[in-house]
Amino acid sequence: MKTGLYPGTFDPVTRGHLDIITRSAKLVDRLVIGVLPNQAKKPWFSVEERMELIRKCTSGIPNVEVMSFDGLTVDFGEQLGASMIVRGLRAITDFEYELQIAQINHKLNPNIDTVFFTTNVEYSYVSSSIVKEVASYGGDISSFVSPQIIDDIFNKCKEVKGR
Repeated sequence: MKTGLYPGTFDPVTRGHLDIITRSAKLVDRLVIGVLPNQAKKPWFSVEERMELIRKCTSGIPNVEVMSFDGLTVDFGEQLGASMIVRGLRAITDFEYELQIAQINHKLNPNIDTVFFTTNVEYSYVSSSIVKEVASYGGDISSFVSPQIIDDIFNKCKEVKGR
């Protein structure tokens, strides 16, 4: 069974993420979406909430699993038996950072390759940060995220503003 790992913060999961998930799921028997805590990014959603949002959006993709992990991506990938790490690229600046991470991961575990997906042009400007910014001003986020999580995002936005 060929397993892929798509790690990230996903705070929240966007249509860009889902595009990469859908496309990469076609290349493997099992795609694990690995959700990282990443407190440095000051996430709105807890790890459990992010996992639930991803599950809502990927329920129609049978070979996708959602799990959390903390630590090195290659170590988690090895635990899963993953042969590849999936990463998305929106811009050339993403490539510089992602290339460095891929090279380090390859040095740490040469049995796991990194596969890069360029994002669909339609989502190249979409990021979780942009979604949160637009939502915080009550803007329309329907073209950035799946409809089944829009209410979750606006509810969390109210909660964050109330802190």
